[in-house]
Amino acid sequence: MAVDVTDATFEQAVMARSEEVPVVIDLWAPWCGPCRVLGPILESVVDSTGGAVELAKVNVDENPQVSAAFRVQSIPAVFAVSRRQVVDGFVGAKPEPAVRAFVAGLVAEPSEADRLAEAGDEASLRRALELEPGHEGAIVKLASLLVERGESEEALAWLSKVPETAETRRVAALARLAASGQGVSDGSLEQRLAELLGRVKDDDDARREYLDLLETMRPDDPRREQHRRSLAARLF
Repeated sequence: MAVDVTDATFEQAVMARSEEVPVVIDLWAPWCGPCRVLGPILESVVDSTGGAVELAKVNVDENPQVSAAFRVQSIPAVFAVSRRQVVDGFVGAKPEPAVRAFVAGLVAEPSEADRLAEAGDEASLRRALELEPGHEGAIVKLASLLVERGESEEALAWLSKVPETAETRRVAALARLAASGQGVSDGSLEQRLAELLGRVKDDDDARREYLDLLETMRPDDPRREQHRRSLAARLF
């Protein structure tokens, strides 16, 4: 399913998301005939990956910042972003076979470690990490299991082996909060953040806990940005 992305949501919906899966960006406009031909093909092909690739649609007339960032000269213009880097792209309408080849190039054939990580149980995850010690997906899933049963120190040790992403930050935050005895519940979250805010300027532990609590919130939760602004105002 395609997601409509704006200048305001581009960072989170495309760049941050590309840390997890490749994102195809379709730069289009309602008046563009070739765009109307290519759009449904892109949606169908990306949908067929079962979530291995995601599609973001950007109306260039309404979102000049994204258009400028990609130096769009003509549309449709399609770019693929992975781990915040543009890895491929094309301009103009393409037939379905060409689009399928383009999208297929973004999806690696799953390894044995990938299949074990997909299983998700602890034995499979540890076997996956024997095969590929730096397998990010297996590490994040194993760390999540360890946090759930209170083994935060081992969870953080595993997470330190992979590059930081939004998901690794979230799981690491949960691990640190659990290790310090701070449970996370939406009902008490606002109260706890308010208590910490008064201490963040001079107390490193309070500042770390405040940031960790924000990491546990959904990326699209409007309170998250509000609390970040409150923190910045208190610190600076």
